[in-house]
Parts: sequence; structure tokens; C-alpha cells
Amino acid sequence: MTPTVTVTDSVQLAKAAKLAFETSQLLDREERTRALNFIKNELEVRKSEVFDANRRDMELALVEVKEGRLSESLVKRLDLTTGDKWGSMLQGISDVAALPDPNGKITYASELDDGLRLYRVSCPIGVLLVIFEARPEVVVNIASLAIKSGNAAILKGGKESTHTATILSQVIQSGLSKTSLPKDYIQLVHTRQEVASLLSLDRYIDLVIPRGSNSLVRHIQNNTRIPVMGHADGLCNVYLDATADRIKAVRVVVDSKINYTAACNAAETLLVHESLLNTLWPEVASALISHSVTLLCDETTLDAIRSKLPSGTEKYVQPSKDDDYETEHLSLIISVRSVSSLNEAIKHINSHSSHHTDSIITESEANASTFCRGVDSAGTFVNASTRFADGFRFGFGTEVGISTGRIHARGPVGLEGLVTYKYVMRSEDEKGHIVSEFGVGAGKKSFKHQPLQIDSLPF
Repeated sequence: MTPTVTVTDSVQLAKAAKLAFETSQLLDREERTRALNFIKNELEVRKSEVFDANRRDMELALVEVKEGRLSESLVKRLDLTTGDKWGSMLQGISDVAALPDPNGKITYASELDDGLRLYRVSCPIGVLLVIFEARPEVVVNIASLAIKSGNAAILKGGKESTHTATILSQVIQSGLSKTSLPKDYIQLVHTRQEVASLLSLDRYIDLVIPRGSNSLVRHIQNNTRIPVMGHADGLCNVYLDATADRIKAVRVVVDSKINYTAACNAAETLLVHESLLNTLWPEVASALISHSVTLLCDETTLDAIRSKLPSGTEKYVQPSKDDDYETEHLSLIISVRSVSSLNEAIKHINSHSSHHTDSIITESEANASTFCRGVDSAGTFVNASTRFADGFRFGFGTEVGISTGRIHARGPVGLEGLVTYKYVMRSEDEKGHIVSEFGVGAGKKSFKHQPLQIDSLPF
């Protein structure tokens, strides 16, 4: 039975997070790096506990799949025990720990008057509320970034990952306990009721980051006054330009689709220039079908390969519907459409994609440039798989999410996306500086506004 959570409980939790954040700002920054190292060590020691919890979540999730209450793609995201997820998660902690501190950077410095200097300095955002579905490793990814960037965080995972998320949060708390950082620096909540209460607490929570389905993100955006940073869908496109190289086309399209179909950066739509319909397109289609990918084709692309398919593979080719080009399949399905020009491809992407990541396969520098300038997405790639859209692969250590918005952070959000800035002013005049001494007329001073070259605060 889900425990009853009162508004008072949520307020106390949010207050504790805010106090933890404020307290942490007066601690040595190296303490945050030490915390990450302790957390990684603790995870290595307690790996079997984490895997046991994850297997329990998987068993319960598979029952939900059989009863039609949970999708198979969500279950794939839930599994922490297979593939390289565990190793990547641990490596992500080390990578984040090794990154330069994003705080305290001077991005603007000016001398306003003799002895009066103004600095714009990067600093943490504050308290983050991060809501995500299924993927339990996100608990560690986000906690690592929050700790390193100096932000406190409240995390809410999907109910299907409750056991794994709980043990991971306990490990994180254990690591924090070995440092001077407050125990409430990273907290975990379990219920939708808690989230609903927290979304009203803009006095204590500074940023909400939802990671998950379109419905989740839209719900969050419509039910809070707190700023929201997130992406609603991962509707990524690959465009085969008229000049596309055969080898690059096959490799990039196949990898974009099948490397990890349940990921938000997997390709969901393939656009084919009409000049390739009888040459490159059949080869790309065969490569996808060889990996059991179902092609939802418009009439033109369907006609082009109907007679060229190997016997027995016809089941993998079906006519598309209009809404297929706005569907995040998250499975071995890709929508295919022909276009008559690069401009038509750009128009289709801007009209139908989620502005996440889109790629062009081309040998034309001019077309590559036009594509990257014309496509309004967080990531525009040339001859590269959409699956590269990832904080770890970008060198950010890991990511808190991929933002498809246009304000503050965009694309994979690493440390730099979790800081804002403050203005610091310092007067070195023996009397201090006052505004009334500046102006126009006799006896008034003028501002110098002289740029300064400085890397760190001189105090």
C-alpha cells in the first residue's frame, strides 16, 4: 500500500534540500569530488545488492508486460545487469569527478571605475527536482552531476524501478556520509503524490528536470511554476542526401536505429532523396531488414523496393500512415519517406521531429552546412549516428538529460548545464563607491567600463 504523503512532509523535504544546498556552498569544493569517489567505491562493494534489487524490479516488470500494463521498451531501459550499463555508470562517476569544477568561472569582468570591479561568476542553480522513468542508473548519473556542480537534488524514479532506485540512493547516502556534505544533499522520493506536492514549492526548488515520455513532460510543464528543463520526445531523423556515400549510409542508418532502440536518440524516421530510390535505398532497406527492422514506407519508397526484397522478408515492409512520422517507436520500427530536395527534408524535420537530434548523410559540404544551419534541433550531425547524442559520448561524464528547449541548456546537459551565474562587485576605494557620484555635469564621474582579463576572483 502506498504511504500517505502530506504537504507538510513535502515542505520539510524541500526545506531540507534547500538547507543542504546552502550549507554546501561554504564547504571546500574538493569535498564534492571526494564524495563521488566514495560513492563509486561503495557501488563496487555493493554491486550484488544492487543487481538483486534490479532483478526483482525486472521480474515484477515482466508481469506487467504480460498483463499489458507496461511496454517492452520500458523494460529494456530498466535492466541494469546486462550489457555495459553498470560499467558505463561507474565510469561516468569517475569521468564527472575528473572534470573541472564548473563553478567560480569568470565569464565577464569589467572595471567600472578606479577600484570598482564587476565580475560575472558561474555558480550552482540550487535545488533540482529530477523526475525520470525506468532507467535506474539515472539515479547515479544525476546524483553525480548534481554533487559535482554543487546542486542539491530530489530524485523521483518510475515505480517500476523502485527497488533498484532505493538501494542506489542508500549507496549514495552512504558515500555522502563519509564527507562533510549534508545527508539531505541527495534525496529520493517514491510517489506521484510527493511529486505533486513538490511541484508547488517554487520557494525551495529551483529547477525541475523531467526525463521520460511526452505525457510525463507535458504534465510537469502544465502543473508547476518552477522552471522546467526537459525533452518530451526523442523523434530523431536521418536524411540520405543525393550525394550520400553507400558505406556511410548503411553504417550510420543501421547504427542509429538498432544500437539501442529504446533510447531517445535512436532514429525513428529515415528520409531518402528521390534520386536514391532505385540505387542506395534498396541496399539500406535490406541492411535494416537483416536486423529485423520493420519499415513503414510511404508509397514511393515502398514501390522502389517491393520487387527487390529477398523472399520471406516482405513482412518487414508495410505502408506508413501520416502519424507514423510523428511517432517515437522505441523498437525495431522505422518510418521512411522520400523527399525531392534538401529543403524538403529540412522542412519535414522541423515540422515533425522533436528537435532532439537529426543527421544527414552527404558528401556535399554545402549541403552539410545548409542542413546544420536549417534544422532546428539540439543536435545536427553529419555522417554520424544519432546515437552519439549523449553526455558520456560528448565527454560530459554523463548527463542529467537532453534538453530540446532553447533557453539555458540545450542538448545533453552535463555540468555546464547545471550552473547559472551571479554578478559580484567589489570596491577597493577607502570610502567605498556610491551611485550618486556618477552622472552628467560638474563634479560627476563617468563610468570607465574597461574590460578586464581575469580567470578567477582576486579574493
